[in-house]
Amino acid sequence: MLQLRIQGRGGQGAQMAGEVLATAFFQEGKYVQAYSTYGGARRGTPVSTFIRVDVDPVRERCDIEEPDAIICFDPSLLSPALLSGVGPHTVLLVNSTRGPEEFADLGEMRVATIDALAVAQGNGLGRIVNSTLLGAFARVMGAPELDVLLDVVRQVSPRKTEENVKSARDGYESVRMLKGAAV
Repeated sequence: MLQLRIQGRGGQGAQMAGEVLATAFFQEGKYVQAYSTYGGARRGTPVSTFIRVDVDPVRERCDIEEPDAIICFDPSLLSPALLSGVGPHTVLLVNSTRGPEEFADLGEMRVATIDALAVAQGNGLGRIVNSTLLGAFARVMGAPELDVLLDVVRQVSPRKTEENVKSARDGYESVRMLKGAAV
């Protein structure tokens, strides 16, 4: 079972990213469980999304205690609570201008970074980085398949559809992984 935490701030698209990933995995024929939690319903407050994916029905209904992956939309959100339960199998994907080696002191995990803001702005999306991070996630995790992910991004984008698809593809191509970790 793949267990994933997504952490962002209201308005960054973290909840939508979870919905897109869940839909892409479902379209691949997987069983999916996805839910979100948020503080106040306003821009800038922390938003957490949790996803479980398996080839068998997902029956667990508890918190994700040992994530296989964490997508962090904003490095200021990296906290002991977000990183609890990580291990050498965990992939941490951070939206940052910094390289993955600069996050190596956070714990025993594989780290990947991408300047999702620059990619999103380069594709005319302003500060909305979710499509870029989803493409990067598909690359570092090897799932979901890029073509499936791009189809879902195309289906759910309310506007700037092709810009979102290009941003996801660029995220896939430009993610940086800490040396020694598989991409």
